[in-house]
Amino acid sequence: MIPVSDIPEIEYEDFFGLNTGFLFNSPERHCVNYFGYRVGKQVKLICCIADDSTQKIQISSCMVESTDSLDSFTARNFCFEKFEREIHENFDIGYKDHPWLKPVRYAHNRADQTKTIANYPFYSIESDELHEVGVGPIHAGIIEPGHFRFICNGEQILHLEIQLGYQHRGIEQQFLEKKKLLQRTTIAESIAGDTVVGHTTAFSQVWESLCGFKVSRDIEFARTIALELERMAVHTGDLSGVCTDIAYQLGNSVFGRLRTPIINYMQEWCGSRLSKGLVRPGRNQFPLTPELAHRLAAVLDVYEPDFLEMNEQMFQLPSVLSRFERTGVVSYDDVLSIGTVGMAARMSGLNRDIRSSHPFGLYPEIGHQPIIKHHGDVYSRVQIRKAEVKQSMQYIRNLLQGIPEQDDSEPSFENPKPNSFTLSLVEGWRGEICHCAITGDKGELIMYKVKDPSFHNWLALALSVRNNEISDFPICNKSFNLSYSGHDL
Repeated sequence: MIPVSDIPEIEYEDFFGLNTGFLFNSPERHCVNYFGYRVGKQVKLICCIADDSTQKIQISSCMVESTDSLDSFTARNFCFEKFEREIHENFDIGYKDHPWLKPVRYAHNRADQTKTIANYPFYSIESDELHEVGVGPIHAGIIEPGHFRFICNGEQILHLEIQLGYQHRGIEQQFLEKKKLLQRTTIAESIAGDTVVGHTTAFSQVWESLCGFKVSRDIEFARTIALELERMAVHTGDLSGVCTDIAYQLGNSVFGRLRTPIINYMQEWCGSRLSKGLVRPGRNQFPLTPELAHRLAAVLDVYEPDFLEMNEQMFQLPSVLSRFERTGVVSYDDVLSIGTVGMAARMSGLNRDIRSSHPFGLYPEIGHQPIIKHHGDVYSRVQIRKAEVKQSMQYIRNLLQGIPEQDDSEPSFENPKPNSFTLSLVEGWRGEICHCAITGDKGELIMYKVKDPSFHNWLALALSVRNNEISDFPICNKSFNLSYSGHDL
């Protein structure tokens, strides 16, 4: 936490040069958040650049007018493209040279109400030989809404554009409107249903920072184990989904079954298979007791041999490997250019993992080593899932050797410090989660900004399907498993 007044406020020309310069030829740096909020009739822009080599975050700001037409960060470094599109959508700030200045979410309070999701300006190519295929926004099954527009030459995909925004719920505004801590925590739990622990931990860290609250070891212990269990559960379920998309029924059945005891254990622990209610600011209301630890160890002992055996069988099948290898490739240069995070970066050799670059919780003690692959294909993404599940099991087993005593004291929160800025980074199973908050003169929240890793990574999915057959899209999509609701907010 720092005073807002400590954030350098500079002219836009210097702001532009500083932040694009940070990223020039520096793969160890990336933008963790870039957003704006209204200050009177002006808009204050804040840019946060993480340096993974020094574990520091460079924060700078600039005041602009809504009527301004600015030089685009994106024209210098493409990783800023969606951040600037969101700023444009929210405040009608123009950019002279942004290559793709389209709406991102169609928020109800967007600056230009004439732009509607029904007439989204999809890219198109005029040709007698090409055809377009539209999928969604309503999908079969229980998948969330999103529209995918393919341009194909026969079965080959030349271009995919993904339009989201159908799930927009005004999450960030609700953080400001709701005044009770429990209400805000419940909102954090609802950002993305598969990342309850990740987002609620990020919010809790924000609130604890604003209030100057020091978290006890038993709280950090429970959160760290919960994050790794969430990673295990989702990765296992995604392995099942990938098997479905290649018609490998045995893998689908076994991995689907193996996910169940993990999420059932979460229900034993806190009463919710999705971990709702487990993470609370300043509180450990469901301590991981020795009895629960013994039960968790027993669950892992039964889970592990079946998980390893199923992976061994799957990766020996030529029919499986032929669908995984060299399918849905995204190169290192592309993931670096578009600024992917988490697994969508590590699949192509780009090390993005907050657990090691900006460690939190008990990760400094764990000494986490990110799982890195280099081919950027479905096979790399599936291999990362397998390796991370094994790694998470080892982390959990090691942590269970030293269960901390429960701190029974009631949390005593001071009011949030006024005129302050704080930033929270958490490595969820999908990648880097970032929550930012700013307080006003009385300590009230005046800005809350959420960034799910999917915000960075949807474009990687669009690039991955180019020159693949359209029948490969489902397996590419599931191998990323990005969040609609986490993007739309």
